[in-house]
Amino acid sequence: MTRIIAGFAGSLTLQVPRVGTRPTSDRVREAIFSALSARGLIDGARVLDLYAGSGALGLEAASRGASTVMLVEKSHAAVQVCKRNAELVRARARGDEPRITVSGKPVQSFLTSTAGASAHRYDLVLVDPPYELGGLELDHVLAALVPHLAPEAVVVLERSSRSAQPEWPAGLALDRRTDYGETAVLWLSASSAGDAGDALDDEAVDDGAPST
Repeated sequence: MTRIIAGFAGSLTLQVPRVGTRPTSDRVREAIFSALSARGLIDGARVLDLYAGSGALGLEAASRGASTVMLVEKSHAAVQVCKRNAELVRARARGDEPRITVSGKPVQSFLTSTAGASAHRYDLVLVDPPYELGGLELDHVLAALVPHLAPEAVVVLERSSRSAQPEWPAGLALDRRTDYGETAVLWLSASSAGDAGDALDDEAVDDGAPST
């Protein structure tokens, strides 16, 4: 079962596509959003959720105060699930509804087609590709993502803890990595590596259970 953890839609159960997606575990999602909240990176943020699946990551951000959320997912079935889940979240809103948009384009196509548009610069980007996504394809996605980043944007990337580290493009630097069993969470910054004042050392959180 996948649910919204906190915010105005906290405890809301989300629909999940029957096949083809790998939902982020509640444990990993809670760790990610606790860290984001502690740094004040969610409230009012413009959020991009790539490889959205059910939309759980982006919708968690919406529930916690993000101003706009863009969900990008190429699977038609998953897009329909994202749209239904977005409606469920909107229905829980008190006051202004969050602006949630769903794109059915492949990630690379979405990034290429919207490059250079000032309306498509994001403060927070959540990237949770299939573990089997090739390293070269991920490198291309990250390079295409850079023009969409606002100054001091944060990118959170999930990968298998056994995956090779991507090649970071110019304009994107690794701040830290935390492992949760089979899942690695990599924290990236749009600022230069030398400006990452709050970067932390790599961490390992071994709870003995895989996160998928």
